[in-house]
Amino acid sequence: MTLTGNMLIGQRAITGSRETIRAIDPATDKPLEPAYPGGTGEQVEQACALAWDAFDRYRETSLAARAAFLESIAEEIEALGDELIDRAVAETGLPRARIQGERGRTCGQLRTFARTVRAGEWLDVRVDNPLPERQPLPRPDLRQRQIPLGPVAVFGASNFPLAFSVAGGDTASALAAGCPVVVKAHSAHPGTSELVGRAVANAIARCGMPEGVFSLLFGSGREVGIALVTDPRIKAVGFTGSRNGGIALCNAANGRAEPIPVYAEMSSINPVFLFPAALQARGEALAQGFAASLTQGAGQFCTNPGLVIARQGAFLDRFVAAAAEHLQRSPAQTMLTPGICKAYGKGVESLFDNVRAQAAASGQQVGGPNQCQAHLFMTSAQDFLADPALQAEVFGAASLIVQCADDAQVRQVAEHLEGQLTATLHLDDADLDAARALLPTLERKAGRVLVNGWPTGVEVCDAMVHGGPFPATSDARSTSVGTAAILRFLRPVCYQDFPDSLLPEALRHANPLGLRRLLDGQREG
Repeated sequence: MTLTGNMLIGQRAITGSRETIRAIDPATDKPLEPAYPGGTGEQVEQACALAWDAFDRYRETSLAARAAFLESIAEEIEALGDELIDRAVAETGLPRARIQGERGRTCGQLRTFARTVRAGEWLDVRVDNPLPERQPLPRPDLRQRQIPLGPVAVFGASNFPLAFSVAGGDTASALAAGCPVVVKAHSAHPGTSELVGRAVANAIARCGMPEGVFSLLFGSGREVGIALVTDPRIKAVGFTGSRNGGIALCNAANGRAEPIPVYAEMSSINPVFLFPAALQARGEALAQGFAASLTQGAGQFCTNPGLVIARQGAFLDRFVAAAAEHLQRSPAQTMLTPGICKAYGKGVESLFDNVRAQAAASGQQVGGPNQCQAHLFMTSAQDFLADPALQAEVFGAASLIVQCADDAQVRQVAEHLEGQLTATLHLDDADLDAARALLPTLERKAGRVLVNGWPTGVEVCDAMVHGGPFPATSDARSTSVGTAAILRFLRPVCYQDFPDSLLPEALRHANPLGLRRLLDGQREG
């Protein structure tokens, strides 16, 4: 498939007229062809108009047809073959195996949401039959279902060019809910985005869906993004990126005549708590696992373990020494973009310059452009509590160890933390009481709490939560990974005393879709 540098507005390929985007191969620092001219407000208007025109038709497609559409997108992405893998590798510097795995995750997400759509439980059908004889007042016939919010704006992420991008989790869950999607592609990987966007467009044509169900826009500045979020036909936003970017979108959405929800994943340092018995029993293994998690993908994961909290003493000292040894053998890795590499360098420099942080270890020196050298720092609990700058996320393979005097100070540090995507506990049986005392705090601080694992793996499944209190996300009630992500783009509607022929199929008396319903307060099936 020849890359064109065009946007997709419905089924039409459109050439932009604003500042040109050009991908950079971060491994060589060389630009890649073709150029991608940015879109205008007029093209945002066209995409949103198409999405709105498609909404009422698309949201009432059958569950089977919508599920088949999601599966078709996965098939079209897979049909791109090596062309997609080669382009994504060139635009991101990520290893080929990582991109292949991410393609599998992306297609797996789409098929998982297809299964979810077919099951229909997300409709959350509730029926309260009439009680005409009830005194003092009769009860009417009341039936509830979830309906989609409307067209959704999705912003592609830099660090997952497939799984959190054009056909990633936000797009898949919005389409599953019945919402058309307008994607603003990330400027770091426009070629990858065009390939996936054309795969989605092919699936739309193949499945006979309204063309406005999907559009793909490019834009290097704020014009396209702000125009999207403030267009009155857009009813929700999915975003993965920086805190500043997420807050800007939230402010724009809240400033509308009709405010809309923004589901923004923004900033998290993902604290890891090391308890004494675990450190004593397996400190070396913990150090090895920590170093591997920290440096995986050059640390460019939103769940990267950027903070370690433990009681000071000989066991922690041994852990630090072992972690330092592993990191010193860790080769420098190419980062996703020159901009991300530059920001990482500034973040690390700020830690070196901070008198409250002490350097503990560094990885191997960089040997090429845009490379990340791993770094480990240490501080005391007292200094950590005194300096908000030590909580700042450094996006890359850098982490800070906080030494605490006792369990009470561990809890004090935990209470001081901002909201997080994850919190990790490494413990043995002798640590259970201390962990139990800490757990209520961590439940308030994080969306996912894990024991004796590492946070840099996010399973796509029904039970997963990838979200958390601010600034991890803008809405702690939601998840961007897992089948519950569909709930972000739905709202309930109640139908009172409707004739059966006028009811949506999901609410009819005979239950033709065979859904599990809440019937007069009792769950069927």
